Amino acid sequence: MTAANPVFVALDTTEPDSAAALARTLTGKVGGLKVGLEYFTANGPAGLSAIQDFGLPLFIDLKLHDIPNTVAAAMRSVTRLGVSITTLHASGGAEMIRAAADAATETAAKYNVIRPQVIAVTILTSLDQAAAEAVGFSGAVNDQVRRLARLAQENGADGIVCSPLEIAAVRAECGPDFTLVVPGIRPAWSETGDQKRFLTPAEARDTGADVLVIGRPITTAADPAAAAARILDELGLS
Repeated sequence: MTAANPVFVALDTTEPDSAAALARTLTGKVGGLKVGLEYFTANGPAGLSAIQDFGLPLFIDLKLHDIPNTVAAAMRSVTRLGVSITTLHASGGAEMIRAAADAATETAAKYNVIRPQVIAVTILTSLDQAAAEAVGFSGAVNDQVRRLARLAQENGADGIVCSPLEIAAVRAECGPDFTLVVPGIRPAWSETGDQKRFLTPAEARDTGADVLVIGRPITTAADPAAAAARILDELGLS
């Protein structure tokens, strides 16, 4: 993340040319780029070079979740890609989180590359209270997010993904130096889409979010650069 700009734009595409065109358009307007499973499974590591050339920090959102040895091996490969942020599921447990964090540290030192921030996904922002309970998370979503955040922090994760509505609770639980990556950000002038728990960019930033992940309000706008600039203006960063 760039210190002055917390906005990471989610490039929700499988096409390297489209991702590169958006990256080119948004350079200077956003603080970083995020790609997810749909892009990485379509293009592999080679697909990252299309967007790394613009010099923006890269967030590769893989949400790793497997046995500790497998996740550690995957984290070694991810670390060698030179990305700034990557993710795993906190529900994978303490041993898995610790194995991933240690693998990132060791690999970065071995190959003299940037160590990605290892960020744990708590509860997906597409899940509301009823949906979270349906998949086995008992109790209030806010309490489950705090529990998973504490588990992640205690086992070497650099931060978590949470919805805007859990920012204050996690900040109180984990302190000021724990990175909070927050999707579900929707400007007041945009559609909410499939996000159930959201705030505006300024509300989320002022509550304590470190990284604001914003996708469709920028990428599907008639003028993505203008949409990004409008968000920066609302954040007082233009």
